Amino acid sequence: MSIRPFRWIPLLMALAVLAGVMVFVAVKMSPAAGGPPGGPTGQGAGQAAEQDAAVRPDVSVVEVTAGRYQPRVEGYGEASPHYELELTAQVSGRVESLSDRFASGRVVPAGEPLATLDDKAYQEAVAEAEATLATNRVSLLEEQREGEQARRDWQRSGLNGDPDSPLVLRAPQLAATQADVKQAEQALASAQEDLADTRIEAPFDALVVSRDVAPGSYLQAGGSVATLYSTDRVEIAVALSASEWARLEDPESGEVAPEAVTLSAVDTGQQWQGRVLRSERHLDEDRQRSLIVAVDAPLAQTPALLPGTFLEVSLEGREIDGLWRLPPSALSQAGEIWYLTEGDHLASVAVDPLFSDRDYLYVRPPAELAEGTHRVVSHPLNSYLPGMVVTPVEVDGNA
Repeated sequence: MSIRPFRWIPLLMALAVLAGVMVFVAVKMSPAAGGPPGGPTGQGAGQAAEQDAAVRPDVSVVEVTAGRYQPRVEGYGEASPHYELELTAQVSGRVESLSDRFASGRVVPAGEPLATLDDKAYQEAVAEAEATLATNRVSLLEEQREGEQARRDWQRSGLNGDPDSPLVLRAPQLAATQADVKQAEQALASAQEDLADTRIEAPFDALVVSRDVAPGSYLQAGGSVATLYSTDRVEIAVALSASEWARLEDPESGEVAPEAVTLSAVDTGQQWQGRVLRSERHLDEDRQRSLIVAVDAPLAQTPALLPGTFLEVSLEGREIDGLWRLPPSALSQAGEIWYLTEGDHLASVAVDPLFSDRDYLYVRPPAELAEGTHRVVSHPLNSYLPGMVVTPVEVDGNA
């Protein structure tokens, strides 16, 4: 039985397609596909140039020029009253009355009588001291008269010189009587002071923090009456490191300028304006020195600055010349700044930022880069190598 001719047609077509595929692959793999064997010319040279450009990575750069910048120094501290006093009784006695304003949280003026003690015994002591003083003054007058009479008698006696004993002219008796008068005067002054101390007064304009007595209670001398905070100002001690002091102090005068200070409550964000009051002249256990900042009339501020408030303190330091201002991302993990040289080659330099703020860090460039404008890489990568050729893409350094 013979095979019909039309059944060979599909087989022949399949063989023809396979032959065409093999020819196409051979042509693509031959050297002639990219141009003549002698080198890249014409269209082939353009493709080589595009391949060379593709291996130069794009890097974002910012243009920087050394300038003059003013750092801000920030620290933390607690608002403390100018004076904190545990008011104590100077004499003993039963508490007879209290001022209506003598309560915690109230403000009392200087001289306000906070508590009054029973003063009957002290009035009696004053009266007794006055009587003693009066008696001694009479005795002094009598002794003075007797002394004058003794002197006249001695002169009438016709004896020459002074008597053998000073008792004849009554000089010792007069001295003793004068001493008695002086002692009685001091005893009266002491009794009057004790009587005055039965009225316990605020020694300065004060905030009453706590009251430790009640009507009818008995106070011993030295017993606690109240805890008072002065209301004239609060002080904030801000511990600063040596590098922070270097940004604040004038190297010649040692003065801190400017004196204006901004304070913010850590928990609420409320703000106040303060002033530099003084600088400590000793180091604490952490080898830091404190700047003392003051806010006057804290309870009269809007809002009131309460003692005990924990504050963030911010003030401007002295201006510094010759610094680069860079985005924080420009500092690599290795503490280096990468920049571009002529021909768009990468180079790096290790830097130690002098200070920073919320948006920028400030570094002193090396001497060879201190002049002119330079291109600094804004986001350096760990894979960068010195001398690597890159394609710079300029970005806004102030963005």
